[in-house]
Amino acid sequence: MDLLKTLPIGLYLEEPVTWLHRLDPRVKLFWLFSILVSPILANASWRFFLVGLLMALTITALIPLRVWRQQMGWLLFLCTMMLVLTALLPDGLAIAYQAPVPSPTAIQSIEPFPDQFPPTAFAVPPATGYQYVVLDAWRLTVTQRSLELGIRLSTLLFTLIYGTNLFLLTTASEEVTVAIEVLMRPLRSLNVPVTEIALTVTLALRFIPLVLEETQNLIRSVQTRAINWKKLGFRGSAQVWLAITERLLKNLLLRAEQTAAAMAVRGFTTPDTHRVKWSELRLRTADFLALVALVGFWYARVVWGGEGV
Repeated sequence: MDLLKTLPIGLYLEEPVTWLHRLDPRVKLFWLFSILVSPILANASWRFFLVGLLMALTITALIPLRVWRQQMGWLLFLCTMMLVLTALLPDGLAIAYQAPVPSPTAIQSIEPFPDQFPPTAFAVPPATGYQYVVLDAWRLTVTQRSLELGIRLSTLLFTLIYGTNLFLLTTASEEVTVAIEVLMRPLRSLNVPVTEIALTVTLALRFIPLVLEETQNLIRSVQTRAINWKKLGFRGSAQVWLAITERLLKNLLLRAEQTAAAMAVRGFTTPDTHRVKWSELRLRTADFLALVALVGFWYARVVWGGEGV
């Protein structure tokens, strides 16, 4: 079991260099922010469009299939199960609905009073084809509200996880750091520690592979010991997993301490005494085209992606 290959979360793909790699990290940050924010108050069509857009970006960038096939497969399976379960579960509206117009029997009962209740007062409006209950078969009931909740949760989960992972997959942690530092530079006038925040983000991104590596090593150590889980029972298995979790936390704290010691040895004390020049940012023609496409993205969101559309 290789978590670094099956779950490449937060890892950077060095080779091959795709057109997503060549984009300016600031432009990619704007796109990531737009993809994560645009589902708010959006209709179902726009949410499915975002899912298709992320898939299209992955395919057109010619990212190797081995990198995203298994992760996208598991994520699509999880989101589909969430959609189905949420749609089938009760929607939380335990209300007995009744027709907004009286029944024909009620209309016939007022015939002795034609002057007080003319027939036009109870005219049935034309049918619109709307049905609150979408599916009612056997014990399975799907309503408009439960289906909408399922679409919202499943698409939002896919967009949040895969959109962020695609950004980290094609953007080095150093580029993310310098992009955040440049975009947050105006906050320095408000005494906001911009450099410290950017450095913290870099360390956090660098620490993700270490977490996966430590987890993978512990799982392999458990597998090599050939533990008979049936003989241990529930209580014994819980004790073993608690010991594994404790060992994982100790190893991660040890890695963090080693990283801090290495930074202190290299002179990382304060941003004023040790500044690192990560990389230079430069907008190219492809970046301007991506910004123009971002404007069109938000135009489509406002015109066609609203809930009332």
